Amino acid sequence: MGKGNVTFEEIFKQNERRIHYHIHKLNIRDPHQEFYTEGLVAMWNAYEKYQPDKGPMATYFNYTIRNRMIDLMRKQNREQENAAGYMQKQQTQVDDGNYYRNGAFSYPVMKVAESGAALYDAEFWQEVRGQLTENQWKWVKYFVIEDMSVREIAEQEGVSVEAVKSWGKEVRRKLRGRVDEGELESIGRW
Repeated sequence: MGKGNVTFEEIFKQNERRIHYHIHKLNIRDPHQEFYTEGLVAMWNAYEKYQPDKGPMATYFNYTIRNRMIDLMRKQNREQENAAGYMQKQQTQVDDGNYYRNGAFSYPVMKVAESGAALYDAEFWQEVRGQLTENQWKWVKYFVIEDMSVREIAEQEGVSVEAVKSWGKEVRRKLRGRVDEGELESIGRW
C-alpha cells in the first residue's frame, strides 16, 4: 500500500482504531484527548515519512504511534515530578523545615534566636563538657549544637553509626539529673 495512490483521510479512516488500541494497551486515561491528538499527529508524521521499501505501513504506524505516546507520558510524568518537587520546596520554606519528629508527633525545633541563651552559654557547655569523655563531647558538639546527623558524624570521625549512637546514649545517661534539664530541653534535639 503506497501513499501515492491513497490520501491521508482514507489512511486515517482505516487506521484510527490503532490510536485507540495503543491508548488502551498503555492503560492511558485520556479525558482531554491529548493522547488521541498525539497519536493522530504521529500517524500523520508516519504517513509523510513512510518509505515503502523499508517495511509495511501498518508496522510503521504502530511503532510511531506507540513511541510518541510513551514520550508524551514521560514528559507529563517529568512535569508532575518537577511540580511536586517545587511544591515540596515551597512548603518547606513556608514551614521553615525544622521539625523534630518523635513517632507520630512533630515538634518545631527552636530557632537559634529563641534558644540562643542555651546554645551559646559558654559556662553551661563547659560544665557539660567536664562530665563527658572526648567522644561523648563530640556527639554533643556535632549532634546537638551543630545539628549534624548521626551518619554524618560517623563518616567524619571514621567510626560506625552504632558507635555514634552509643556515645549519645551514654551522654543522656550521664547527664540525666546532673545538668539543668530545662536548659537541655530548650535546645530542641535533646
